[in-house]
Amino acid sequence: MTDRPVSDPLTAVRPVEGPPLRFLLVEGNPREARDAATQAGAQVASALYARTLQALSPAGTRVETVFPTDADGSDLPAGIDWGQVDAVAWTGSALNVYDDHTPEVARQIALADVVFGQGVPFFGSCWALQVATVAAGGTVAANPRGREVGLARKILLTDGGRAHPLYAGRAPVFDAVAIHTDEVTRRPPDCTVLAGNAMSVVQAAEIRHRGGTFWGVQYHPEFDIREIGRLCRRYADTLIARGMFADREALDRHVAECEALADDPAGRADLAWRLGVDADVLDPRTRLTEVRNWIECQVIPRRLDRAA
Repeated sequence: MTDRPVSDPLTAVRPVEGPPLRFLLVEGNPREARDAATQAGAQVASALYARTLQALSPAGTRVETVFPTDADGSDLPAGIDWGQVDAVAWTGSALNVYDDHTPEVARQIALADVVFGQGVPFFGSCWALQVATVAAGGTVAANPRGREVGLARKILLTDGGRAHPLYAGRAPVFDAVAIHTDEVTRRPPDCTVLAGNAMSVVQAAEIRHRGGTFWGVQYHPEFDIREIGRLCRRYADTLIARGMFADREALDRHVAECEALADDPAGRADLAWRLGVDADVLDPRTRLTEVRNWIECQVIPRRLDRAA
């Protein structure tokens, strides 16, 4: 892990035009998972998401983060002034949504149901797609094909995805940063699958439930190549045990290459070639297409309607 200053890729991102926004951001990870990510040199998911939302949104935008896994949380929806919330974004998580008997999971499913009922624009990555699926009546299970980690390859837009505003400006086939072991196994009643690949049939979906609409992806547009490298470090023992790296030396070499490529994406064509990474991941303007489109097509119009 390098300690030298690196350029911020988000400075290349142009914000959406419009009035300042107020996001409610839900951190899906319990404290121990957040601590483990930090120890591996990765960012806490909500901190990374907040920076992404701020970079893509008009000046003056506020992001308020809530942590439903940290306490009782039973009164969390009652403590939210929904009249002041323009949109809800939801992070990934190390939890499994089919462990719905645990308070940390049950509270998030209940909160997602409340968000749907409020009708606010709703977006999220990975765990968020799974929570929204279960809240809306679908199911999630461990992926029998195993863990998808590093890059989700050859994500293919469906007919619905090609026509959907979430993917405006996206190529019909692309790669994206990903890390997950679970997948949607039964779709909710009102669900449109927007993208999939050989590992996960549902890589993106629009879910309608209780008058609300969720746009979500199974991969992580908010992660760059540096972040996924550091998360590989966090899950080192698991990845080595499953044969995804030969040993710790091989994993550390991979992490170092991810770091070096993130430091100099334009100058390290050798690493981009060896890691099989291109502008889908290296150019933040392309990588963040889905988040930007959600803000532009869902969040800003609703904010303007409310102000009219």
